[in-house]
Amino acid sequence: MSLRPRIVPVPSAAPVAATPSGGGAVPRHVAIIMDGNGRWAKARRLPRIAGHRQGIEAVRRTVEGAPTLGIEVLTLFAFSTENAKRPEDEVNDLMGLLRHYLRSEIGTLHKNNVRLRFIGEYRRLNPDLVELLESSAERTRLNTGLTLVIALNYGAQDEIVRAMQSIAADVAAGRLDATTIDAALIDKRLDTADLPPPDLVIRTSGEQRLSNFLLWQAAYAELVFTDQLWPDFDTASLGAALAEFATRERRYGGI
Repeated sequence: MSLRPRIVPVPSAAPVAATPSGGGAVPRHVAIIMDGNGRWAKARRLPRIAGHRQGIEAVRRTVEGAPTLGIEVLTLFAFSTENAKRPEDEVNDLMGLLRHYLRSEIGTLHKNNVRLRFIGEYRRLNPDLVELLESSAERTRLNTGLTLVIALNYGAQDEIVRAMQSIAADVAAGRLDATTIDAALIDKRLDTADLPPPDLVIRTSGEQRLSNFLLWQAAYAELVFTDQLWPDFDTASLGAALAEFATRERRYGGI
């Protein structure tokens, strides 16, 4: 992976073909840090909630487009553990938009064979929202199309700490020999235990950092950063990122 991340221009155009240009492999698992809702709204002198509403539209477009591009797993960073520190009104607005998205889209997701998953400490959210999340996941559990993973109240450091605590408890109870702990075991204790690692991580808005997202899982992921703000993201944007991915040579530390 290059030490100088490349800023990739992403066009807003008609949907691209299922195979990205460049002839390379399509990433099996794409993870996206959806950033820039607030800046999108500020540039238009609108309240921040307007940016979040348009961000939901970008989610719809991306979820619809991902399967047409050959993506099997799409993980969206929707709400971090740090986001809980934002003003209460904004947090409430975000949770309200999430409720609306699930209630309005779950039928379409199920019809389109999408399997919905949640990762993070989402069970610490309001009980009525937790019930909605779990019922939505259960409804789509047997679907075999795109796996849509939504990271809610998620932080990678917290996830790793929870995994280590689980392993430590097993060692202390005599259920596990500490000398047998390896990367594969840690993988199994993470929220993403049954998912392939991300091949590609995309971040919108021009910021070039992972912001505590999938730190363990993204060890060998390719990183694509785009100046485009999340509310403007669409299938063509995703296709441009996949075309950039297709130009990368993945060595996994080898030659």
